[in-house]
Amino acid sequence: MQKRNIEVAVISDLHLGTYGSNATEAVNYLQSISPRLLILNGDIIDVWQFNKHYFPPAHFAVLKEIINMMTMGTRVFYVTGNHDEMLRAYADLELGNLQLTNKLVLEINNKMMWIFHGDVFDHTTNGSAKFWGRMGSNGYAILLAFNKLINSCAKLAGRGQVSFSKKVMSQINKYVIKVNQFENLVAELAIEKKFDYVICGHIHHPKKKEFITTKGKVIYLNSGDWVEHMTSLEYYENDWHLYQHVPVDTKPEYKKETIINLEMIPEEVSFYLHSL
Repeated sequence: MQKRNIEVAVISDLHLGTYGSNATEAVNYLQSISPRLLILNGDIIDVWQFNKHYFPPAHFAVLKEIINMMTMGTRVFYVTGNHDEMLRAYADLELGNLQLTNKLVLEINNKMMWIFHGDVFDHTTNGSAKFWGRMGSNGYAILLAFNKLINSCAKLAGRGQVSFSKKVMSQINKYVIKVNQFENLVAELAIEKKFDYVICGHIHHPKKKEFITTKGKVIYLNSGDWVEHMTSLEYYENDWHLYQHVPVDTKPEYKKETIINLEMIPEEVSFYLHSL
């Protein structure tokens, strides 16, 4: 497979360990890129829904591809989310090319980027509402499993796919999380902190949008998810791009890829990490 050389890739909300995770497509995507920097922006492994009896080969393969990237020279940052919040106790842990963190500030070509999962701006993940957030997550997981069953039957019948779960998630975002309110809050705070870009995940709503206030402007970026949208953020040619993965019929090969000599990739972008 011919890999695309990109500077930075940001993926979030894979929810590995759940029936709703599109892990096979995530493996296909990871096998198609060769980033210098990979940022896993939260909810990669879903500890809330984790069941020792359910972690299929495709889910292991995602982790294996990430490890392969690290052995090839890609630096990986795992930014913790609410579904993998137990890892927050180990923030700043470094293991080779892997670093665990709760938030990240990255400078690329003199532009400052603030990167975090985003759950701290969602009231459903804090306090007493956290219980209902977990209950809602359980119900959503069941709905995703049902949705996959329906689509499998529809495929056999030669009919198109439907997404009940996407409609439900849209209503949850509208009435509970309130996507617009979330985006405005994140953008306004990023402007106050003088960032050029703010990057998050959490709400499963991929987007690239410029926000302008009387105090300044910021580019808001959300990497979406690998449950419904199968999206990521990619930095190349001096700009951020929202990538939409197109599912393929062939299954990925769960084996180690040919090692690419990253020294042959031109270093067009300079990265600088800043402490918070």
